[in-house]
This record gives sequence, C-alpha cells and structure tokens, in this order.
Amino acid sequence: MHKEWVKDITNSGHYIRSGYLINEKKMPGGGGLLILEAKDYLAAKKIIENDPMIQHNLVIWDLQEWISIDGSKPEF
Repeated sequence: MHKEWVKDITNSGHYIRSGYLINEKKMPGGGGLLILEAKDYLAAKKIIENDPMIQHNLVIWDLQEWISIDGSKPEF
C-alpha cells in the first residue's frame, strides 16, 4: 500500500522518494527515510498523514523541514 501511495504522490506532480536504511552489511533495521518536496511544512504534513504506513501505525515518524545552509532551494 505504501509503494502505491508513493506512486500516486509522484503521479500528482510531487517529488517523493522513500526507502529504508541499511548497515554496512546491507542489512535493514535502521529505519526509513522519506523525502518529499512540498509548498510548505503544513502541505507536507497533510500529504504524509495519508501514508498507509502512518495511518495503520506501522511506523514512528517525525516530519522535519530542510533548509540549505546557503539558502538555496533544491531543484528536483
């Protein structure tokens, strides 16, 4: 369900990438990372809260906004 949700977000025009973290032996278990480009924090939160993994309480999550040290905006 999460993978389909990511595809739907991509198809809606947003930049989104989702994956899991692995250790030096390529073993998962360190959590996951989702990168999303949105208009602002609240827009991102509204999108993220519809993730099936979040809706079914399968993950503990925290949303953080990223700001470049030089003030530039990434181009996706």
